[in-house]
Amino acid sequence: MLDFRIDTFLAVCRFMNFTRAAEALHITQPAVSQHIHWLEEKYHCRLFTFQGKKMALTPAGEALLSAATTMKHDALYLEDRLRQMRQNTGRLVFGATLTIGEFVIPKHLAQFLERYPDVSVRMVVANTQELLKELDAGEIDFALVEGYFAKSEYDSLVYAQEPYIGVCGASYPLPDAPIRIEDLIGERLIVREAGSGTREVLERYLEGRNCSLRDFRRLTEAGNLNAIKSLVKQNCGITFLYEAAAADSLRDGALRRIPLADFHIVNDFTFIWRKNSAFAAHYHELFQALHGDSVSSSSVL
Repeated sequence: MLDFRIDTFLAVCRFMNFTRAAEALHITQPAVSQHIHWLEEKYHCRLFTFQGKKMALTPAGEALLSAATTMKHDALYLEDRLRQMRQNTGRLVFGATLTIGEFVIPKHLAQFLERYPDVSVRMVVANTQELLKELDAGEIDFALVEGYFAKSEYDSLVYAQEPYIGVCGASYPLPDAPIRIEDLIGERLIVREAGSGTREVLERYLEGRNCSLRDFRRLTEAGNLNAIKSLVKQNCGITFLYEAAAADSLRDGALRRIPLADFHIVNDFTFIWRKNSAFAAHYHELFQALHGDSVSSSSVL
C-alpha cells in the first residue's frame, strides 16, 4: 500500500501550493507541512525550495516525483488486477493516439479479442500529451503513442515504424518538382491541434530547417484526422501525416504524395508505461499479445 504521505507529496507537486493541496486532500495545511517534513527526514534531503511564495522542486524532489508517480500508478494497477482476480474477469485499459487508434491498432486488437474473448477493453484515443497525463494519473495502464515523450519518465518498446509523408488532393496544383518544404510556404497547411504527435513531427522537422508553422501564410487546425483528409481531398490545402492514415486514399487516388526532396521521415509508434514499474514484465506480455505473439491467457489477464 502506498504511504499516505506520498499522496500528499504528489498533491503538493500538482498544485505547487500547500493550501490548495490541503483543500484537495481534505486535510489541514499543517498536516501537509508535517507530511512533507516527514518525507524530507526519511530521505535526508530537501524536496522543495522557496523564493518568496514561489515553490519549486529540488533535484531530489524531481527524482522523488518521478518515482512516486510510478508507485502511485502501480498501486492503482495492482488494486485493479486484484479486483479482476476476485471477480474472475480480465480488463485492458490503455490509450492510443489518433493515427494508431484509428488506422494501426484495430486489426491487432481484433486478433487480441479473438484470442481473449472474455477480456473487457477500454481504449482512450487522445493526443500524446493528454495520454501522458492520463498515464501519470493512473487512469490508463499503458499507451501507444506517435509523439515524443521523456525517456527518463517512461519505459518503452517500439510497436511499429511508419513513414511520415506530405499529401495533397489528386488535382491540387503543386510547384514544379523538385519540391522543398520552403516551396510550400505559400500553400494552405492543414494540421492537427497542438499536442498532437502528428503535428509535433512536422514542427521538429521545420525547426531543423530554420522554419516553423507560423511561416505558412495560411494555416488551418483541426482535431479530426478524417476532417483534415476530407479538406485536402477537396484541394483546400496540403497536410502531413503518417502513411498508414492515408493508405486507402492513396490507393484510390483521392490523395497523392507530395514529391518532396530531402524529406525522408520514418517514426516509431511506441508502447510506453511508467518508468521502473513493478509490472514491467506484464507490460512486455501485453505488448506481445497486442502484436499477435503467442502469450498464455493467464499472463495477460
